[in-house]
Amino acid sequence: MGLVQFLCAFITRSFFVLVAMIGVFRVAEVKKDTKYWLLTLLFLPLVVEMIITLKRRKGKDYKWVSPPIFLFLLSIIPSIWILELDHRQPKDSNSECKKLDSWDNVINAVTLHNRTMQNQTLVENLKALNNMVSSICSNTWILALHQIVLILLILGKWLLPLGGGITRNELSQLLLIFVGTAADILEFTSETLSDIKNDSLQPVYIILSVWTWSMLQFPLHLSVVNSKSDTSEGGEGVQEESLLSKHSTDIWSIVETLFIQDGPFLVVRVTVLTYYKVFHQMLVFFTLKNFLVVLLNFYRLAVICQDYRSPDRSSGSAITDL
Repeated sequence: MGLVQFLCAFITRSFFVLVAMIGVFRVAEVKKDTKYWLLTLLFLPLVVEMIITLKRRKGKDYKWVSPPIFLFLLSIIPSIWILELDHRQPKDSNSECKKLDSWDNVINAVTLHNRTMQNQTLVENLKALNNMVSSICSNTWILALHQIVLILLILGKWLLPLGGGITRNELSQLLLIFVGTAADILEFTSETLSDIKNDSLQPVYIILSVWTWSMLQFPLHLSVVNSKSDTSEGGEGVQEESLLSKHSTDIWSIVETLFIQDGPFLVVRVTVLTYYKVFHQMLVFFTLKNFLVVLLNFYRLAVICQDYRSPDRSSGSAITDL
């Protein structure tokens, strides 16, 4: 079992480094500047964390937070920022770029590459592969990076060995939450960024900042891990149990929704609707969806507070009836 944990921890972090390396490669290719390879220095904390975790914890993750996921985000987010901002810069339109928006385009690109590789040396084949990859449209590259990062975060959390204090049941809940969160985040970045048509970079900075802030949900386990109260034994311990300790998972889930995801998403979409004068059916729908989620979370918080106080009132009324 120790060998399996070691392999899962090592392979997961290796995939993190590989995807981050692909992001740096794309940045250096787009910018035509080798100094952007210095972004690989952001991989060092992840490598150091891997060595320490494999040596001291035998690959096991932590209870409340996942350092490898956080360090992976630290290594890949700057590359996505650079690519998004570069894509927004005014430049000559490249009509020759390849769009992978249909099976026919994908098959044609692969077929053309296979024909080019025939009767060529390894170096020539690598150059042909590089030319094919570089010819893909920038928006396709960026969207693919967003998708790969989100999928890898889910699979990586699944493969990482469980940390002390987190059960398989809690992990399964966390993975289901991650799937819904990833879908909402991908929809937010792809749809909202495409709604901004002007040349100003200010809304792009705002959207990317909110996207970066929302990605911080993935290293956290607060919304599923139960905190055991030290005073749970005995009647007096139960009476002294606070609201946060009794409903910690629900409250942290509400906090994440209000302040990390749906709350900021709602603010950005309302800003796009009102300040930037963008209006279409899907934007209105997702704005209303975020508003309903925020409203329902406030309702959920009110129900939790009411249920926390109700046992005192019910016990008091029972004594009066006696």
